[in-house]
Amino acid sequence: MSPGEDLDQIWREYRVTGDPGLRNRLVLQYAPLVKYVAGRLRTRMPESVDQDDLVSDGVLGLMDAIERFEPARGLSFQTFAVPRIRGAIIDGMRSMDFVPRSVRDKLRTVHRAQVVLEERLGRTPEDTEVAQEVGIPVQQLRDLSRQASSSHANLDDFDLADELSSAADATVEQGDVNASLMRVVDQLGERDQVIIALYYFEGLTLAEIGQVLGVTESRVSQVHRRATTSLREKLLALESV
Repeated sequence: MSPGEDLDQIWREYRVTGDPGLRNRLVLQYAPLVKYVAGRLRTRMPESVDQDDLVSDGVLGLMDAIERFEPARGLSFQTFAVPRIRGAIIDGMRSMDFVPRSVRDKLRTVHRAQVVLEERLGRTPEDTEVAQEVGIPVQQLRDLSRQASSSHANLDDFDLADELSSAADATVEQGDVNASLMRVVDQLGERDQVIIALYYFEGLTLAEIGQVLGVTESRVSQVHRRATTSLREKLLALESV
């Protein structure tokens, strides 16, 4: 797009004509948005994940956003497009995920047990206590955690990122995405808020968060699991209002 071109005019013409050439110009205009979203997601993926693959999947999400964008909703295109770009990238990662669904289901059971025990005990439960609550050997509990961490991506975390965006999608004003999401996060405890903010909004890894807070990565992981479980419950309550 040349410096003198009017982006609003291109949008108007595209909505009337659906011209593929105009769509391609819009794709080029917003390509940096795809690279930004892919880069943020890439920070939570193993080194084996190819950045170019994420961008390719993200472009599909961008094209879908261009097709579906409705300015009358009051959102900027960037606000509307980011969840769809992210969703397309996650769908691409899901197709490569080699952790069986049964394992992910067991992990969710473990996470729920950790939350219940923490509320009951008033502290972070030990592995032995979680294993007893779930009804599995301690070694199996640890094997599940290792298998999850060695997968191509923690898809539950990415799903939550989409839920966060969706929760804000109907109420957010232009340029105020993070502020709307943080209003949901503000209902959490102080440490949970910090970890959610650093992980989902700042793109830090669990290890990096541990360095910031001066605690082990394992401890950050435990608090992160508790916080995300609580946050999902609050998001469900928000959607039902």
